[in-house]
Amino acid sequence: MGSLLDPHARGRVILVGAGPGDPGLLTVRAVEALRMADVVVHDGLIDMRVLDHAPPHAQRISVAKKRDRHTLPQEAINALIVAHVRAGSVVVRLKGGDPFIFGRGGEEVEAVRAAGLAVEVVPGVSSALGCAAEAMLPLTHRDWSSAVSFVAGQCRGLSEQDWSGLAGVGRTLVIYMGLSCARAIAEKLMADGVSPGMAVAVLERGTLDGSRALRTLLADLGDMVEREGVVSPAIIVVGEVVTLSDAEDRLATLARRAERIA
Repeated sequence: MGSLLDPHARGRVILVGAGPGDPGLLTVRAVEALRMADVVVHDGLIDMRVLDHAPPHAQRISVAKKRDRHTLPQEAINALIVAHVRAGSVVVRLKGGDPFIFGRGGEEVEAVRAAGLAVEVVPGVSSALGCAAEAMLPLTHRDWSSAVSFVAGQCRGLSEQDWSGLAGVGRTLVIYMGLSCARAIAEKLMADGVSPGMAVAVLERGTLDGSRALRTLLADLGDMVEREGVVSPAIIVVGEVVTLSDAEDRLATLARRAERIA
């Protein structure tokens, strides 16, 4: 990674993890990369203040996935990056959280390498770690959890996914992208033997304005998501460590913050 600060190294990609949202959680190296950018290709979960670290002349290209418009498939994003690099640009590919945790960063690295071009990776604070830290929720704990697993909870193919042994006593399960099928996730876990009374937290918009940390029981997960009107992005945490979080205190703090802003 020594070439990151070399101003003479042109025509390359720097794949950068932007962290969970709060610009203050960017790494120093991520900021250095952004300051060098000629082109920034970014996802929709990026706080726009992060882009302020790029030079004014840098082209900013959003490849955000939105339901109300056509979005670029991954192959087109790869081609876009490669085209700009071949034109001699320093391209910063900016991704929420860490690019190698459910960020498809591995696919983009493969595409750039296949084109014979240079690529570097700057890791970021993953969304799960950032959101859990804000909620004071330890994902592992000497007395309560000696293992933590990360899974993608997308509805497609959910029933075929093998989560056996990932949740239960002494283990923590963190679920990305599971909000829309939270009820099915709860039913799946209970069918696999996880207690309906297992503690669950939903960490909504972690580290961003309007964030919430909501705590309930596994059997109530689907109802709680509907009842509270939880919106994406959100992380679901299943495990006894949830009882150690200050979710309820966070709600009170956030409510006071909202009153001050109003």
